[in-house]
Amino acid sequence: MDAIEIRPQTGIEPRGALILLHGWGANARDLASLLPILDLPDYLCFCLEAPLLHPLVPGGKMWYDLETPAYTGLEQSRAELAAWLDEFEGHSGIPLRQTILGGFSQGGAMTLDVGFHYPLAGLVAMSGYLHGEPQLQTPIPPVLVMHGRFDRVVPLTAAQRTRDTLTAAGATVEYHEFDMAHEICPQEVVRLRQFSLDVSLDVLEDSSENESQG
Repeated sequence: MDAIEIRPQTGIEPRGALILLHGWGANARDLASLLPILDLPDYLCFCLEAPLLHPLVPGGKMWYDLETPAYTGLEQSRAELAAWLDEFEGHSGIPLRQTILGGFSQGGAMTLDVGFHYPLAGLVAMSGYLHGEPQLQTPIPPVLVMHGRFDRVVPLTAAQRTRDTLTAAGATVEYHEFDMAHEICPQEVVRLRQFSLDVSLDVLEDSSENESQG
């Protein structure tokens, strides 16, 4: 799976990793533009590129075909993303428990589809949605759900349903609505940054507590 990899500056030990999945018809460069704004200089960042060519957008990729009822390509993308995550710790040197997986729109849906199968630090769905009933495994990572009130591509009700479904299943969900359409606004970037810092702090505190008990 192709990816844009951005490492911390020389001499900085990564405190964690952030993996971002783009939306339908975009590519890895789309969310890479967020990284300088996020200002996470001690994070190892990856922007993954979906494996399937978009039929209408030159240079665009997709995780599956939204125009087919069966979501053609979903099984392939699910398997390739899972295989990439299986090799992640060996490739990056960063434990999954210090890694955040997130995505926009279709990438947010893939995050929620695959992410709960891994002991990640957190999951982020921006303008995303659930494919169906999630299969949660313990420990359940915290989830950040953000959505636009004026989204006409993925309706706000999809985010509300995601929030309610995950909360009922036992997940800790941080939920935000913004006055925007199907896009990423500056306030959303601020929340993504803070969520990343918060879950990293939680991981460090848990590690320190385990060491003291040991």
